[in-house]
Amino acid sequence: MTKILIVDDDINLCRTMQIQLEAVGHAVKYAPTGGEGLSLAAEFEPNLAFLDLRLPDQDGMDCLKQFQNARPDLPVVIITGHQDTRSTIEAMRLGAFDYLRKPFDMDDLYLLLEKIKRFTERRATQPLPVSSSPFSDHSYEIVGKHKSILEVIKQIGLLSRSRVNVLIEGESGTGKELVARALHENACPDKPFVAINCSAVVATLLESELFGHERGAFTGADTKKMGKLEFAGDGAVFFDEIGDMPFDLQAKLLRVIEERAFERVGGLQTIQFRARVISATNQNLEELVEREKFRDDLFYRLSVFRIKLPPLRERKEDIPLIVNYLLERICHRIHRRIDAIEKEALEVLESYDWPGNIRELDNVLTRAVALSRQAVLQREDLERTIIPARIHKEEEFKLKTLDEMEKEYLEKALNFTGWNITQTSRRLNISPTTLRKKIADYGLKG
Repeated sequence: MTKILIVDDDINLCRTMQIQLEAVGHAVKYAPTGGEGLSLAAEFEPNLAFLDLRLPDQDGMDCLKQFQNARPDLPVVIITGHQDTRSTIEAMRLGAFDYLRKPFDMDDLYLLLEKIKRFTERRATQPLPVSSSPFSDHSYEIVGKHKSILEVIKQIGLLSRSRVNVLIEGESGTGKELVARALHENACPDKPFVAINCSAVVATLLESELFGHERGAFTGADTKKMGKLEFAGDGAVFFDEIGDMPFDLQAKLLRVIEERAFERVGGLQTIQFRARVISATNQNLEELVEREKFRDDLFYRLSVFRIKLPPLRERKEDIPLIVNYLLERICHRIHRRIDAIEKEALEVLESYDWPGNIRELDNVLTRAVALSRQAVLQREDLERTIIPARIHKEEEFKLKTLDEMEKEYLEKALNFTGWNITQTSRRLNISPTTLRKKIADYGLKG
């Protein structure tokens, strides 16, 4: 049984909701004003409150703040019959659990109650706390305890003692630039770190980006420009996605590495090249060499030492550590507070294979934090940001019974409509009563 408080001056609506909700076992009380609602809440101690934004004695937004001050754990659902987008947004920003627009379907109300029930049940379980240590924005920090990551960290320590060229290999999103920066920061943190994305710069401009140019070297070169190789000085140059570097430019880069000198485009003066070269690729350069898409002599110059980064799916035991670290950074970046993440939410993250690796995980967590309604990250916060069909691997085809097929199809249909009973029953051409019976028979849960 849920104890429900309704604060609304529309008595007919309050009575209708009371009758409907008490018929399914809930205890319901209502008040026509904000002041009476707050007094009744202290006496009745509800588990859920419905609050109108427009009350006769005070603004609903002020009433919402008072509810939150008195009962921060109380889910408050805004109900409004007015088209007031700004107020609705402000209410959600202030921590309202959800909102319903009048007139609303009772099926939507029942669905919301189920949603709040699941939220309350999960909140009762012990969530995993997020680190509350003072934030330190070390962009080169590598998180993990998997043996492959520990080996990478050891290699960084050894390589930071010298200035040998390093090639970092790994799928997109595995943190190749992170490793490059860690290597540089541990070797010469007071020197420049210059990153060049070979796939993001137009091929015709890449040479000028690298070497710089003299005034009048080409159309549009109105002034002399220092290139990134020169700017790097005694620091490091990081060539990201080196496999995408144009073939003709590869020969020029090889000459720079071998001779440790270059000239600006259109210039004659020789400039010494003193920087360390760190490269990264998500491609197999050896295969590109065999296909004559990449110079073999440049490959050998770049890969004096090679660091291989594992994909996230091969070190899933690191996900809790990475999540904790990312949440700390995300909350600092977007000015949101997350104190903990529930175990079920973490299980969702651990069940996914992360084709986009850590970059994708960071993106999913950022969206989840931005949309979260409370300081504990819930499973549903993450399921809104990961396509449900991608959470679990596709099973191999096997014959199923008709009941199994119907259960699976119903679950997919319900997920597609966000568990909206009215929409789902309409799409399946069955009555809401029949749909609810099937949900109960199959034990389906949203």
